[in-house]
Amino acid sequence: MPETMIEAHGLTKSYGKPSDPVRVLDGLGLQVPRGEVFALLGPNGAGKTTTVRILATLTTADSGTARVAGFDVVADRHRVRRAISLTGQFAAVDATQTGEENLRMTARLTGLSRSHAKHRAAELLERFGLTEAARRQVRTYSGGMRRRLDLAAGLVGSPEPGVFFLDEPTTGLDPRSRRELWQVVRDLADGGATVLLTTQYLEEADRLADHIAVLNGGRAVAEGSPETLKARFPGHRLDLVLTGREAYLRLAARAVHHSPGTLTLGLPTDGTAAHARALLDEIDPHRTDVERFSVHSASLDDVFLALTGETAEEAAGETTGETTEPTEEPTHV
Repeated sequence: MPETMIEAHGLTKSYGKPSDPVRVLDGLGLQVPRGEVFALLGPNGAGKTTTVRILATLTTADSGTARVAGFDVVADRHRVRRAISLTGQFAAVDATQTGEENLRMTARLTGLSRSHAKHRAAELLERFGLTEAARRQVRTYSGGMRRRLDLAAGLVGSPEPGVFFLDEPTTGLDPRSRRELWQVVRDLADGGATVLLTTQYLEEADRLADHIAVLNGGRAVAEGSPETLKARFPGHRLDLVLTGREAYLRLAARAVHHSPGTLTLGLPTDGTAAHARALLDEIDPHRTDVERFSVHSASLDDVFLALTGETAEEAAGETTGETTEPTEEPTHV
């Protein structure tokens, strides 16, 4: 296995009519070391899913080069596919079959014998905590169980440790299921796998990723560990929830963070109690305008907002996936 498991240089991709193309990737470059969890963050249309599809050999770039597990994604397409697992935005399992039947069928399709397929299915069901549900129809599974089965299916024919592409794997899951899947991802990385994931959840990237690339307009506008990115935006904010719209409008010009829906403003501060008290006394001397307050340290949301022009909540509030790309079908590689 090479030390760099994913490498891309100058990737470009456009969709639409030749006379009026929409550029989704604009010279993107990435390098992901072996055994690392690498997260792609960005608003819808930033190019996250297109990047995954190119690296997983499901589409080709207009220009640029990419290698996965040491193989060129165009010239060595079949070798790349043997080294990777892809979990898309939608579960690619048959709800009318049991979990065991899904895995055995996938194993047979990859060329395993009947006995080897049975053994591999049992092995993966145990690994992903699905042994007790193995003979239940998938339609009875929770969202988190389906996603775990989806990941297991992607592992059936792939050598380990390999490369895992996870395109917004926890979208639509409840908080408990999301945390269960996070543990699965961490276990994969701890076992030596390389994971590239796209996500709209900043907490997910903060908890899982060793390295993050923030995409905007088809380019990586910032890269680094979560701590490094947050360190680029030092300082603190005094977040104020105002008692009325009049107070909100009066103070809005001083704020560096605005949330009109919740009447919340963020004012810059050095984070000390003395400065926070002085600010509160200055802006609300009669103690009638501020309902409550909190001191807020720099977060990935601040990074996201500064680099993309919108908060992660605004980005996630739109349709899931890349709005300028074709609709993705459930896919396993």
